[in-house]
Amino acid sequence: MTQTIRPTTEAIQPERTKKQKRKAFIGAIAGHLIEWYDYGVYGFVAVYVGTAFFAASTPAIALLSSFATFALSFFMRPLGGLVFGPLGDRIGRKNTMALVMFLMSGSTFAIGLMPTYASIGIFAPALLILARCLQGLSAGGEIGTVTSYVAEFGGEKRRGLATSLLMTIAVSGLLLGSIVANGLAAILGETAMQDYGWRIPFLIAGPLGLMAAYIRSRLEDSAQFEAISSSGFQEKSPIRACFAWSRNLLLVAFSIALLASMFYMILTYASTYFVNTLGFSPTTRFWFITVAGLTAACLMPLGGLLSDLYGRRPLLITTSALTIPALWWFFSTAPGATPSSIFLPFMCCAVLFGLYSSMPYAIMTDLIPTQIRSTGISMAYNIPVAVFGGSAPFIATYLVNLTDDIRSPMYFFIGTAVLSLISSIIISPRHYQEVKVAEKNLFDRIAAHKAGDREEELSPEVTPPAK
Repeated sequence: MTQTIRPTTEAIQPERTKKQKRKAFIGAIAGHLIEWYDYGVYGFVAVYVGTAFFAASTPAIALLSSFATFALSFFMRPLGGLVFGPLGDRIGRKNTMALVMFLMSGSTFAIGLMPTYASIGIFAPALLILARCLQGLSAGGEIGTVTSYVAEFGGEKRRGLATSLLMTIAVSGLLLGSIVANGLAAILGETAMQDYGWRIPFLIAGPLGLMAAYIRSRLEDSAQFEAISSSGFQEKSPIRACFAWSRNLLLVAFSIALLASMFYMILTYASTYFVNTLGFSPTTRFWFITVAGLTAACLMPLGGLLSDLYGRRPLLITTSALTIPALWWFFSTAPGATPSSIFLPFMCCAVLFGLYSSMPYAIMTDLIPTQIRSTGISMAYNIPVAVFGGSAPFIATYLVNLTDDIRSPMYFFIGTAVLSLISSIIISPRHYQEVKVAEKNLFDRIAAHKAGDREEELSPEVTPPAK
């Protein structure tokens, strides 16, 4: 006699306690902070790295070479996602998070020890590129696993708030890199920074990363993943299974375009733009980036909470639409700008960035089933970040040099806003409902499996959306 399949919630019992959830969340975000410090600090010392590692006829060419290396690491992120994303779905989120943390901190630490072009010639930029590629692999594996982990511990009702805190921590990690790099520049001076000071931010990564990797290795996986794992229901080929959800992944990718470009415009490219293009002092740059970053970071939890209460779609449409005139205002003000004249347009961009970027992480988890979530997020996130985020400083710098018009980067950034606006309009409740149905079917099968029901053939594959 066939037993009645028990409610879905019974498949993932026992649920984690509040203490377990708090420990998991703290461990995940602490590692995420260090991960983004490690990855982003390069952008804040790009001027010094360009001079140290690249032989160039002009400072502009050296800076372009440095930003090209910055962009290259981003194009390694999709590969990292293809390697570590499936690992997160097969061996667990927490083990994969520990592994990518170790890889990131080790490669960052290595940059701080590398000899320069003056010492070993062409081998210097080759080693730098290798280390940045390893950083890219790690970052590509980080996002899918940590987002899945936090979202699953946060629960469906507070998913927006929980995942928005990841963005807050990511921005905080970059701000930490900015504070360390710019603070050292202010204390040591330009000469000392070029001689040895640029190495210090990279060397800090070693002990911090080892500590974070250890903490992550001691965490527990989510109840959802353990239910899937203990029942033997892991997807055997997560990458292949993701193609059944290609429409959802494409919508996620387009929604990430604006987040990616604005992230690196506000927190990385602006650092160089203010000093090298607009002629502001390093002190002014430091305060602009710090205030804008802190403002955006503080608004992200608010945006996440509002999306939980009122829905993500209205906020996505509104913020992406308003970003278009905000970007036009900022770049149109740039010619002949003073710190006082451009501060408000820049802060307007930062506010909209903070509100918009609080939601795409939740959307990723809403639109991708648990069984392939780490892989799906890795695929849908890393490609647009490589195209629209990592390349942003390089494309923006190239456009300025090509056109001799400091307003020209505006067209690239506005283009990403338009893509995300289109995606926000297309995403509908139907896309979310398809995932909920697939999730219910999976956990109902797991519940039946645990109850010893063998009359139903159990398939480990994720139910694809209806065509």
